[in-house]
Parts: sequence; C-alpha cells; structure tokens
Amino acid sequence: PTPATPTPATPTPATPTPEAPPAVVAMGTPMPGFATGGLSATPATDNVVKSRGPKYGYYWGTGRRKAAVARVRIREGSGKFEINKRPLDNFFCVTRDREDIIKPLLAADCKKNIDVFVNVGGGGTTGQAGAIVLGLARALMNFNPDYETSLREGKFLTRDSRRVERKKYGQRGARRRFQFSKR
Repeated sequence: PTPATPTPATPTPATPTPEAPPAVVAMGTPMPGFATGGLSATPATDNVVKSRGPKYGYYWGTGRRKAAVARVRIREGSGKFEINKRPLDNFFCVTRDREDIIKPLLAADCKKNIDVFVNVGGGGTTGQAGAIVLGLARALMNFNPDYETSLREGKFLTRDSRRVERKKYGQRGARRRFQFSKR
C-alpha cells in the first residue's frame, strides 16, 4: 500500500462576519459611527413644518358633512362670497343656513376683506351648509394660524360625524316599529 501523503492545507477564504444590525436610535441623536463621517442620522426634514401657503393665490379648505363635500378657496379681497358661481343669497334660501355659513368669518373678524369661492356638491342644503362652514374654517386657519383659537372656541373646526341611522329589518324605520295590535 502506498503511504498517504498529507495534502497541503488549503487556506479557506475568510468568511466575513455578519455585522450586528444597527441599534434603534431616537430621532435627533446621532448614530454611532456616523459622527466620524460627518453624517447625521437626523433627516433634513425632521423639524420642517409643511408649508400652508397659498396655492395658485388661494388658501384652501375642504369640509364634509353627511354626504356633502365643499371645497373652499379664499383670498384677500372685498368680501365677495360665491357658491357654485352663484351669490350666497341666491344659493341658500333658508336664513339659518346663510347665517351659519357667515359665522366663521365673523369669529375671525374678516368678513369684509376676504373673498370666498366654494364648490359644493352632494347631500341636501343643510349638509352642504355644514360642509361649507368646516371648509371655510379650515381655509381661514391656513390663511392665518392666529384665527385658530377663535375658530375652535366657536366649534367651527370640529367635524360633525353624525349620519342617518340605517333602517332595521322587522321595523318601519331605524327606531320606529310597526304598529302593534293587541286584538
């Protein structure tokens, strides 16, 4: 038998050791290892507030109530108020709806120097009036953030989430039962 010749040991390539996953670090604190490279873990947009400036010269606000949606645009002007390209008095016949729509402007004390343009659709007249109130209040808050306290006190920035309750089976309506006869 032939003697076994020892084979020279082939060096095995060094396997890279897996690095530990980076530790979770709170935003604003530099991560270890980044300080030497001049990089920071803090993104550039960390403390940047989203601009609420005018878009195409208007400040926008969207309001919803029941099935109605109102897109409100405002700008500095002479107090003009148009809803679907019609004056406010021609669009809403009910005095209560007209008064409700103007209340956010009165709370912000800027009825005479702001032009309001509204596109509204869906729902009925009262739902549309409620949607316009919320949209107008949001647009006023974008126009001047100082108005927020007076608008919140008047509850104009709160979305009214009430909807019509559904009809139940075995009943005449949502709560109304069919007439019961004893005899």
